[in-house]
Amino acid sequence: MASSESLFEHQRQQQAAKDAPLADRMRPRSFEEFVGQEHVIGDGRVLRRAIAAGRVPSFILWGPPGTGKTTLARLVSQATEASFQPVSAVTSGVADLRRIVSEARDRQGMYQHGTILFVDEIHRFNKAQQDVILPHVEDGTVTFIGATTENPSFEVNAPLLSRCRVFALEPLKFEDVEAIIRRALASDDRGLGQLAVGIGPDALDHLINIANGDARVALNAVETAAFATATGDGKVIDLPTISDALQRRSPLYDRAGDAHYDTISAFIKSVRGSSPDGALYWLARMIEAGEDPLFIARRLVVLAAEDIGLAQPGALAVAVAAQQAVHFLGMPEGRIPLAEATVYLATSPKSNAAYLGIERALDDVRGKDNPPVPLHLRNAVTGLMGQMGYGKDYRYSHDYEGHFVGQEYLPPSLTGRRYYEPTDEGSERQIADRMRKWWGDGDDDSAAKTGNG
Repeated sequence: MASSESLFEHQRQQQAAKDAPLADRMRPRSFEEFVGQEHVIGDGRVLRRAIAAGRVPSFILWGPPGTGKTTLARLVSQATEASFQPVSAVTSGVADLRRIVSEARDRQGMYQHGTILFVDEIHRFNKAQQDVILPHVEDGTVTFIGATTENPSFEVNAPLLSRCRVFALEPLKFEDVEAIIRRALASDDRGLGQLAVGIGPDALDHLINIANGDARVALNAVETAAFATATGDGKVIDLPTISDALQRRSPLYDRAGDAHYDTISAFIKSVRGSSPDGALYWLARMIEAGEDPLFIARRLVVLAAEDIGLAQPGALAVAVAAQQAVHFLGMPEGRIPLAEATVYLATSPKSNAAYLGIERALDDVRGKDNPPVPLHLRNAVTGLMGQMGYGKDYRYSHDYEGHFVGQEYLPPSLTGRRYYEPTDEGSERQIADRMRKWWGDGDDDSAAKTGNG
């Protein structure tokens, strides 16, 4: 006969399940219910075959929020009949891990029953916490499944990462999110079926677009909108209601995480690729996410010098002016000079010749002997220096026609070396013409011309 305490706990769990958010209630209970990620868990894939064989390796699920990482880990545990031991890297510590490992060892010894240690947000575990897991993953005491929104290559210790497969999950497709929403609206036992509420096509499209592949966002919003609709006069969730339920979703962006680096990379490549539209879009993404505007301004200054250079000499001045304007104005007004500089740089002719020139020169400085400065390039500050030949045979450029005279400015071992190779883009075409007039075509064995790079 069950004790009153156990009956009370059972009733509490039932009520908690009933009161859980829709996203938790609709969590798939089988692989047949799981939507999306066919490239990872579809029939015939490696992970699915490993599950069927009961030989699941330790692995890490890497993907955006709401793509099924926790659900997938639970389904793996269920299919392999292993004890599922979830911990959050935010709230759990070394003591929790050691307790789970101890229980797993007892479970394995007494019942030959496996344990899956699921660590959510594994990227938040420090090295010491990850090191606690490692030996028990190696000896098979636990099967480790980690979940992270950040690139495991950067956030997970190399020894632990080397013992895990990494499966990259993708944002859910439009049709996947639609299927999840319609299932939730139709389900009587776990979903919103008892409300007998539908959703209009405009509202559905808006919801899926804003959810951006995140099933949890979609389900939380549709739950709020469904109850609001059911208590009103209508039975169909309309666009104003779903918009109100969604409010404003913060972009997926962590200033210390992957999205930060991925977005600034897309921004830089758009400017370099002369796409003002692409550059403005990624700029808007960063501004909306609260990126430090001075960080963006600094990247514009680098872009102006590295990728535009002397093809448009004014680009660096525009970028520096934008940095000063942002510093002076702050946000939100600072977005305007940022946008102006972004468009100016994106639509400017491009050359990385100056950047490549200094890189070549640095390679020679670092990789070759550093010979002394030739005597004719030295200043004879004292009489003794003059007697030693300092400044001898130096020719003063302004004494010659056109303020130019040909003479060697490199050490003898580097005679004829070319570091700066101007392109024919923008203002650099005129520089190239002057260089050819002064120095001729140069030595073909010198640094190779690269055009825009």
